[in-house]
Amino acid sequence: MSSLQQCPYCQGSVYRLGDGRYKCGRCRKKVSPERVAKIRALIADFARDENASVSADTKGLSYVSVHRYFGQFRQLCARICEDEYEARRHLSCEYEEYFYLERAKKRRKNAVFDAQNFLTFDYEGHLYTIVMPSLQQFRNQFIEDDLESVYAEEFARFRRQSRLIKISSRHNNIVRFWEYFEVSILRYRGVSSESFPLYLKEMEFKFNHAVPERERLLADYYFKELA
Repeated sequence: MSSLQQCPYCQGSVYRLGDGRYKCGRCRKKVSPERVAKIRALIADFARDENASVSADTKGLSYVSVHRYFGQFRQLCARICEDEYEARRHLSCEYEEYFYLERAKKRRKNAVFDAQNFLTFDYEGHLYTIVMPSLQQFRNQFIEDDLESVYAEEFARFRRQSRLIKISSRHNNIVRFWEYFEVSILRYRGVSSESFPLYLKEMEFKFNHAVPERERLLADYYFKELA
C-alpha cells in the first residue's frame, strides 16, 4: 500500500487515518496516497512526452481519464509560462515572428488563412510565445474584395524570403525553438485552431525545462491549483 511522507498540497506533516488515507496537520486536507501516486505517474508520462493512449494502457486506466488529466497538465503549462514571463518581463529580449502551416496545407493557394502566426521572445535564454489573431476572420472580406489571390501570393513570397533568412541567420535560441516546435507538433496529428495556443504553450514550457524540472513544476502547480 502506498504511503505519504508529507502533504502534497502544502508540504505539511501528515498522519494516517483508519480508512488508509492521510490527513494534513497544517491544511487539514485528507489525501489518498494511491491517487497522489497515480497523478505523479501521469505527470511523469506527460513530462516525458508519452502518448496519452500508451500511458492509459501501461497504467491500466481509461483513455478518457488520462486524456482529461493531460488536458489539465497542458493548462498548467500555460499558467507556468505566464508566471515565468511575469518574472522575466523586465529583462532585455529579442523576438521573431513565425508562421506555422500543417504540411498537408502548405501547397494550397489560400493556405495563408489557415496559418498559425505567433511571436517568439527570447528573454536571455528563456522563451515566451504569443499567438497572433487568426486571419480566418478576414477571409470573407478578402473574397468579397477579390483580394484573396493577391494576399496569398504575397504571403507565399514572404514565406520564401523568411526561409532564406532563417537558413542564413545564426542558429539562435528562437530558431532552435521553432525546430523543436515543428517536430513536437507532429505527435498530435492535427491540432484545431481553438486548441493551438495551449499546445504551443506546452511546447514552450517543455523547451524551457528539462524533464525533472517539468515534473516538479507540474506537480507543484497541480496540487496547489487543480487538486
